[in-house]
Amino acid sequence: MLASSVPPSVLLVLLVLLPADASVHWVELKGAPLSHLLLDPGAGRLYVGGVDHLYQLTSDMEVMSHVRTGPHLDSPDCLPPIIPQDCHSATPTHNHNKLLLLEPGQGAEPGSLIVCGSLYQGICDKRSLSNLSQLIYQTSNPVDTQYVAANDPRVSTVAVVITTKNKQEGGGAGGMLRLMLVGRGYTSKGPGDIPPITTRRLFPVVAPRRAFSQEEELGKLVVGSYSEYNNHFVKAVTHGDHVYFLFSRRDVWHKKEYRTYASRLCISDRSFYSYVEVPLLCHGGYNLAQGAWLGNHSGKPALFVVMAAGQASTPVATSRSALCVYGMAELDAVLQKAQEVCYTEGGRGNDGKEEAYIEYAVSSKCLQLPKDSLSEYPCGGEHTPNPIASSVPLEATPTVTSTTQLTAVTTATEAGHTIAFLGDREGRLHKVLVRSDWSGHLYGSLTVDDGSSVSADLLLDENQQHVYVLTSSRLSKVPVSSCERHTDCQTCLSASDPYCGWCVLEGRCSRKHLCQRHQQPNHWLWSFEPTNQCVTVQSLQPANQSREEQTQVTLSVIQLPMLTEAESLSCIFGLLPPQPAVVMETNITCQSPAPELLPSMPTGSDHMILPVSLMFGHVTVTTGNMTFYDCSAVSQLNQSSQCLSCVSSIWRCNWCPLDQLCTHNHSCPHQHIILNQRVRQPVCLSTCLSTCLSACLTWSPVCLQDSPGPTSCPLVFALQSSALLYDCSAGQSDCSQCRAVPEEYGCVWCPGSPAPSCVYNQSCLSEPTDICPPPQITQVLPVSGPLEGGVLVTITGSNLGMRFEDVVGGVTVAGVQCLPQPEGYLISTRVVCELQPSGRQKEGPVLVTMGMTPPGRSMQMFTYQDPQLLDLVPDRGPVSGGTRLTIRGRQLLTGQTSDLSAFVGNQPCYIVDEVNDTQLECRTGPSNQTGGVPVRVFFGKAERTVPDVFFHYLDDPVITDAVPAESFYAGGRIVIVTGRNLDVVQQPIIAVWVEPVEVQRVKRRRQLIYGPVSLPALTCLSASQVSERCSVLSSSQMTCLTPTVSPELKVKGIWFQLDNVRVHYESIKVPSFSYYPNPELFPLNREAPDVPYRFKPGGVIAVEGLDLTRAMSRQEVTARLGDQECQVKTLDSTHLYCEPPEIQPMSVEESSDLPSLKVFMGNLQVDLGLVQYDSDSLLSPVPLAAQIGLGAGAAVIILSVLVIILMYRRKSKQALRDYKKVLLQLETLEINVGDQCRKEFTDLMTEMMDLSSDVGGPGLPLLDYRTYAERVFFPGQQAAPLSRQLDLPESRRQTVEQGLQQLNNLLNNRLFLTRFIHTLEAQQGFSQRDRGYVASLLTMALHDKLEYFTEVMKSLLQDLVQQYVAKNPKLMLRRTETVVEKMLTNWMSICLYSFLKVAVAGEPLYMLYRAIKYQVDKGPVDVVTGKAKRTLNDSHLLREDIDYCAMVTTATHLLPVCISCLSPHLSHLSVPVSLLDSDSVKDKILDQVYRGAPFSQRPAADSLDLEWRSGQAGHLTLSDDDVTAVVQGRWKRLNTLQHYKVPDGATVALIPRSQSSGGVGVNQVFQTGEKTPMLEGEEEEGLRLWHLVKSSEDPEIPKHRKSSMRERERAKAIPEIYLTRLLSMKGTLQKFVDDVFVAILSTKRPPPIAVRFFFDFLDDMAEKHGIDDPETVHIWKTNSLPLRFWVNILKNPQFVLDVQVTDSIDAVLSVIAQTFIDSCTTSEHKVGRDSPVNKLLYAREIPRYKQLVERYYSDIHSAASGCYQEMNSTLTELSGMNSLVALHELYKYINKYYDQVIMSLEEDSSGQKMQLAYRLQQVAALVENKVTDL
Repeated sequence: MLASSVPPSVLLVLLVLLPADASVHWVELKGAPLSHLLLDPGAGRLYVGGVDHLYQLTSDMEVMSHVRTGPHLDSPDCLPPIIPQDCHSATPTHNHNKLLLLEPGQGAEPGSLIVCGSLYQGICDKRSLSNLSQLIYQTSNPVDTQYVAANDPRVSTVAVVITTKNKQEGGGAGGMLRLMLVGRGYTSKGPGDIPPITTRRLFPVVAPRRAFSQEEELGKLVVGSYSEYNNHFVKAVTHGDHVYFLFSRRDVWHKKEYRTYASRLCISDRSFYSYVEVPLLCHGGYNLAQGAWLGNHSGKPALFVVMAAGQASTPVATSRSALCVYGMAELDAVLQKAQEVCYTEGGRGNDGKEEAYIEYAVSSKCLQLPKDSLSEYPCGGEHTPNPIASSVPLEATPTVTSTTQLTAVTTATEAGHTIAFLGDREGRLHKVLVRSDWSGHLYGSLTVDDGSSVSADLLLDENQQHVYVLTSSRLSKVPVSSCERHTDCQTCLSASDPYCGWCVLEGRCSRKHLCQRHQQPNHWLWSFEPTNQCVTVQSLQPANQSREEQTQVTLSVIQLPMLTEAESLSCIFGLLPPQPAVVMETNITCQSPAPELLPSMPTGSDHMILPVSLMFGHVTVTTGNMTFYDCSAVSQLNQSSQCLSCVSSIWRCNWCPLDQLCTHNHSCPHQHIILNQRVRQPVCLSTCLSTCLSACLTWSPVCLQDSPGPTSCPLVFALQSSALLYDCSAGQSDCSQCRAVPEEYGCVWCPGSPAPSCVYNQSCLSEPTDICPPPQITQVLPVSGPLEGGVLVTITGSNLGMRFEDVVGGVTVAGVQCLPQPEGYLISTRVVCELQPSGRQKEGPVLVTMGMTPPGRSMQMFTYQDPQLLDLVPDRGPVSGGTRLTIRGRQLLTGQTSDLSAFVGNQPCYIVDEVNDTQLECRTGPSNQTGGVPVRVFFGKAERTVPDVFFHYLDDPVITDAVPAESFYAGGRIVIVTGRNLDVVQQPIIAVWVEPVEVQRVKRRRQLIYGPVSLPALTCLSASQVSERCSVLSSSQMTCLTPTVSPELKVKGIWFQLDNVRVHYESIKVPSFSYYPNPELFPLNREAPDVPYRFKPGGVIAVEGLDLTRAMSRQEVTARLGDQECQVKTLDSTHLYCEPPEIQPMSVEESSDLPSLKVFMGNLQVDLGLVQYDSDSLLSPVPLAAQIGLGAGAAVIILSVLVIILMYRRKSKQALRDYKKVLLQLETLEINVGDQCRKEFTDLMTEMMDLSSDVGGPGLPLLDYRTYAERVFFPGQQAAPLSRQLDLPESRRQTVEQGLQQLNNLLNNRLFLTRFIHTLEAQQGFSQRDRGYVASLLTMALHDKLEYFTEVMKSLLQDLVQQYVAKNPKLMLRRTETVVEKMLTNWMSICLYSFLKVAVAGEPLYMLYRAIKYQVDKGPVDVVTGKAKRTLNDSHLLREDIDYCAMVTTATHLLPVCISCLSPHLSHLSVPVSLLDSDSVKDKILDQVYRGAPFSQRPAADSLDLEWRSGQAGHLTLSDDDVTAVVQGRWKRLNTLQHYKVPDGATVALIPRSQSSGGVGVNQVFQTGEKTPMLEGEEEEGLRLWHLVKSSEDPEIPKHRKSSMRERERAKAIPEIYLTRLLSMKGTLQKFVDDVFVAILSTKRPPPIAVRFFFDFLDDMAEKHGIDDPETVHIWKTNSLPLRFWVNILKNPQFVLDVQVTDSIDAVLSVIAQTFIDSCTTSEHKVGRDSPVNKLLYAREIPRYKQLVERYYSDIHSAASGCYQEMNSTLTELSGMNSLVALHELYKYINKYYDQVIMSLEEDSSGQKMQLAYRLQQVAALVENKVTDL
């Protein structure tokens, strides 16, 4: 839908949407999608380019010539000519037309048609304009400088032909040079070094030059990185002395968002010195240009651009679009300003902000040249900076906006007005009038080719009469207007077509120039001028007349055109002959027809209407209507009351009572006349004495308005004579009414019996009453009003006056005058008065006083009240309204409810419920802006405002997601809705639109019979909705229970009603919400449902069913057994397993003692039957006979067996005792392990909660990207290329860097790169380590071109797939044996860095690391062997019992302030440290003191000494190894705190080693040069270090330790007893392991785009090679992501975190990583007695993890495929690392295998054409002065 913008942000309704009418002609063409349309203005010929087809047509769209241009054998990876033997990837390829241009003739040379396609790297032809099939120029062997257009159908190409002076060549066509400027996007395949804008030679072409070639002297746009500056070109135009390009691309330097740019070049600038570009800003978020046209607006050139809003930060256009107009003068001014600022101001404006800069990564910068530089060099020069980009955008407000994507625009000028024609992607053409203030008005739309997008080439024909519209397979010719279709003035002007107007004196709708007198006023009425209206008869005098008379008729005409003196007008009444008309300014006088000429009156009617036409010759100028009436027919049509019908007639008929005649005359033959009620005369009473009373009454002052009709008149009866009778009692119920009857009728108020009444005076037997009784008041409404008055009070009763004047000034309300209102007065019975202000609150009766009679007093008391507003609830709501507002106050029921009105700001708030005295409720209306507004209530005219409280209109709620997307008919399923501003809504509702299934059948039946007709009535009658209220949890989340829907109903749609905002589910996500049949659960005893189900305690209850998981998950299901829960363990589509309590629950139903099992799924509640627990006491009843038989048999058996039992009794007892003892030990062991796990987990969670304040804040030690990349690319290398600088002598640096830059350009050539990699891998000396190193160097060198890197990697992987498919495809990617496999590792590491940092390492991985470290450090850790008491790895388990005690020391640090600032908690002077006395002396203290600091910023252990301080003088330096160390034979033991006898609560100090060289404390043994135990420094002396256990047993054991050794041997006899420590450790860490695995494999958040992209690639490869085994694809995905990346991160958290991974921590991480590997395999996970301990540990968890992996793969596979553009956008954001060091290292490999690389390049035919070997020799010559064949 399209909308004009006045203001632009407001979308107006589409005015006209017509189907393609008969005036639209079209022709169907082959070659869909057709892409280009060209018009030869001189000859009127049309040219159309599409896929594989070119057409030449006449202006009437008759095909003159047709040429096929494809398909042909081609490949974007190969250079033409294509030789199948050299190009294996060549396939028959479609030729997409990329360019269609007109080259004008020059001199004697005729012009030509330039045609460029996507085949053969985008080469171009020249064809004859007169005969398309005739080739003028075509190259059979193109060179790389002749590649013009993009070879990818998706990449745009634009061009423009220019003519300039030939500066270098004097020959040819008078020294003129004809060139073609081409703009094209970046293509990842084919030659990668073609700039975005190039100049191509067209004429003259003298050998050795070639047509379309890009030569050295011709300009091009220099670009540092082609892939980064991927311009999407839309249009190229010439204007004045410049060429302009319009394109969109990512803003590389600023916000990284996609923007539209306009760039400019001087036509004479051959070197592109004048290049300057500016961003175009179209307000409203419209950032991607789709089409453009250079037209005129208000006589000035302007650029019309249709823009679309981009999808997030991608180049994908959404349907939201707009037309923005930019004046060329304003555009030139901004471009010139950018040039001037960059030339003379260094790129900065007056305020110092950057206004211009150098774009396209060119090594230039803005300068400060002389001020006149721009005027001296308007097109730049060699010394001026270029290319220039403006930071200041050119802004525009949308002229018109659309909800359908606009794709094309062209403009026309009509009568000085600008009309824009817009095409959209649905095949519609929209017409917009562009006003002088740039705003627009959409005045029409029509469908040209339904559903087919309109091409950007939208053209007008030479006469500006038609628009040529090109769609996918059709060329249409649409007239710009259809004025002639409108046959009368009204339809002509109502069309609001700026092309059309009404030509008054010619009587037709035409364009302005076709109306002869269009320059004279009122002759041509423009349909688009709102003040214009047709020539109209404003009034006729008289408008009606009797048919019996003939008069002058005066027509008052507006918009009457002026005539010449010789011209005249005439009047025609109906079909009668014309009458001459006399024109007096705007009045025209004609003679009405003679009575005898008038047609007869229609039967049954008293009048007829004749049209009065004003004619100019035979042209009707305007028409009015005149009524002719017949008074005689008026009375004849109502024989029963002729008098009443005559005088109450709307015509001016009078009644002659004595003549019984109704006449138009004002006199009767016999004097007396009753004038018509519409004739107001003061002589009424004297002229109608004793005649028809109804007319007289209407003449009274009370009845001066239109007559209420004969029904309100008293009864009149006609007699034979002129006398009339009047019934006094009819209608006169009280004295005042009786006395209001005119005196001539003799009616009096008679007080006789039985009751007073109104009678004829001679009928009253008593004395008539002269004075009426006092007024009597029966009701007052309302009984209260505001102090300010202003409300109407209605007083009803009797004797309230005979006329209105009687009560004027006689009404008081509570003592205050009340002004009677004549409109509401009824004689005697009702007075309506307006309440006046009282000034204060008061109460009193209502009094009505008339004359001297006592006043009438009301029984009701009237109260003047002062209503007060106190507050309102809620105080905010959505801007769309719909909030139910409760306004609380006092005395709110003041006046009537109809007097109350509420306003929120200026918007009405509609009162919805009955108002009481303390509150009223109203529903807010929509507002046009957000913000706080006051709330007002009007009580009549009295206004009250809620004090100190504003109602805040907030942005409407937005729903971004709602899950799940299905429910069953019973409803009650929780839908979690996420979005923004949800808490603004007061009453959120989820609603379902349903209709009976029968209606669906009727619709289908009618469609079969009548075709696709709509059934609105049926839908309205049958459709209904069901709804449920939602609960708002926060501003971003709410929950809704799905409504219950009857299975007999068909669900038509679902939506969320958020006050006045309606959000349909289809607008949130696709597919739509689905309702399914209810899941079916079967009774526990299906055979006998009434029999209780027998359950054995300790097991689970299995419930069978159907479709249990179709719209339900396990977490949503609850089950109850009696009064307790039956915990649901598993739910699949056919089974539900729940675990009941150990003891049988109580029943909740009185009808049975046994509990019943009930399952709850949303609103669905299913009773599955009774459950009875089995127990020893419950025995089934057995018949008596069977019991006797069983007893006898049992006795015999018992006697037989008794002897045997006695024989084995003794042995059995002993075995039983042994068994019970072992069982007791095992149970005790199990209890101890469980208790230990719970205790450990509690301690760990306490520690982790203390740690949580560090995580996410400054305490999270994440590595920066550069360090992360270095550790992943080059693991284990100390001096990686990322951190090195190029080590070169200064004399050679510039030359070498130039050579390396050329090598960088070579690497950007895909052919060179692939040949280079394959050549290296073919060399025997090229080791596996070399392969990984080269892959990482390539990753560094191409890091700023990741899109290109990805394409190369994909190409190499395709080759790899080809190799493995031939062998064993399951082995692919298992190891890193090739360069491309390491490239894949690096690529994954780059693309997943952000995800890793935020989702995984951001918290879960770090928490896991800290949890492991905390647990490991809680027990003894052998620092020599790395074994620990607490571990997951049985090979690193410290199996021996180590005696140790926990202790807490206070560590004081005497370090410089700058180091202590590394951790926030180091600001304290002392830190409590938890230690074990078996610990080595320093490491754990360092860990705890510097816990909050990154490991790289901690001081080294060797740089510190640890002092034990006791008292003031006692300082002892503690060292792992000193002269006090215990030496036994060849073994030396490391010192521990136990060795130094450090007590619990001691104070130790960390001091720099330099400070410890001073004095030695008392009794201190000091040794310098402390050794690190792990460095086996004592080996030279023949000593071996040990800490807690020795690595191998020593045969020399001292005698005094023989007994302890025997104990240790006994403990080692069953070392597996210590494996329970693994279980304890595993249980403690389980939560943290789960968190990491879930973070990696979560399907709740969208997977990284790189993963989707690569998995789609693997799926495509499998499909391409016919691999339908899902296990193979699963293995590929596992090898490429989990094993290649995640396992690496899990085993090495130091790659992403700044932490130290010790041997003991590494052992634990290895087990977790192996578990992750096992979870990703497809093979069944079987464990047995001989399985490794590591697999046994996680035997129960691995199946669950496998499900996670499978769901992760499945969700990615079923999600929308990775968008190519979205992936490229992501890669562009990640790009940004370049290193000359990497290029230099790569060159070392080139140098090592130089001859082989050169030979490989020379053997390739495409490489020869691109001179790759020659270019590599140039690199060698520059980098190391290598002598080459140059």
